[in-house]
Amino acid sequence: MRPPGARAGRSHERPKGTWGQLRRLNLTVLLPPLAAVGVLLVVVDAETWWHGVVLSLGVLAALVTFVRWAAGDVLRVAVPCLLVTGAVWPLGVLVLDTPRAFWGVALAGPLVVQQLPRHRGAASVALVAFVAVTGTARLLVSEAPVRDTLISYALVPATLTLVGAALAFPNKGFSDLLRELEQSREREAELAVVRERMRFASDLHDIQGHTLHVVKLKITLAEKLLHSDLDRAREELREVHALIGDTITQTKELAHAQRRLNLATELENAKNLFEAAGIQVRVDRETEVDAHAGEMLGQVLRETTTNILRHAEARQVRITLSGTGISIANDGAREGPPAELRGLRTLRERVAGEGGELTVRQQGGRFVTAANLPGPRTVAATRQEGRAQ
Repeated sequence: MRPPGARAGRSHERPKGTWGQLRRLNLTVLLPPLAAVGVLLVVVDAETWWHGVVLSLGVLAALVTFVRWAAGDVLRVAVPCLLVTGAVWPLGVLVLDTPRAFWGVALAGPLVVQQLPRHRGAASVALVAFVAVTGTARLLVSEAPVRDTLISYALVPATLTLVGAALAFPNKGFSDLLRELEQSREREAELAVVRERMRFASDLHDIQGHTLHVVKLKITLAEKLLHSDLDRAREELREVHALIGDTITQTKELAHAQRRLNLATELENAKNLFEAAGIQVRVDRETEVDAHAGEMLGQVLRETTTNILRHAEARQVRITLSGTGISIANDGAREGPPAELRGLRTLRERVAGEGGELTVRQQGGRFVTAANLPGPRTVAATRQEGRAQ
């Protein structure tokens, strides 16, 4: 197992997500048996109380190293723990007469080497060499056979330390891969938040931008009617008041993720606005609009209505509805290439996100905005084809 990969100096941060789970798993599964082995070695090898103190210090330093390794900041305790475990091993060889005193440095050393920013290979070789050379020094004070001494004090400790150091390298690769996956997941979550904010901002623009333009239009109309048709002017102002109230309600619904556009309502609203502006409207229904496509088509109609009132000098508008599509054509388009309208660009992305297509074209003073969405059967067939593949 690999501990949380936080860098040194960040132990105060609480582990989150996968790293936090790995830390708890390491501490729960590995720490108890390591501590049990360390205590057992002290009990078996300590012949006097001070032998027990020395060996216990080595075990304690090794366990502290493991705990900080699990927390991801082992380098903070690397120097003192390596000094303690590194000192216990020579004492065990030359004074305590125990070949198992290498346990502390064999555990702490690879954990520290694994987290070094560079030269990990050279550090591993130096660690194994230190264990082997220190164990060989037993020949200076022992009268036992050379072969047995070298096996007990040099070969076995150096081999086990080498195994621990070798395992650190694939462990490091695994930890780096896991860290990249975790960071990738965090970036995806951040991107999802950004997308949601952009969607919210776009919806807010749709609601309030559309309303403000309509309010401006109706107030201008009311001003013209003040001296000729006072009752009609009052009616326009009442509609402005109602429109503002409705916009406040829609904004609250948007804030609570409850807003749903109704195509029939948007269609009636568009007709009223065009007629109030002196624009003739014709609505053709080829068939009933599919329920799942209605909300998106309502957004297309609302944005297009706003664009016509703002940017065109239209006299006639024709709205054509099909089962999963809508087409809005108007005259009075300005000469030259079609303007790149930001609202339509955003709407095109939304329609594409639903698997549909939004197109705009301008010819002979006419501007046509059309959106087509896939029907439920088309979506289901596409999913079945994907599963079959």
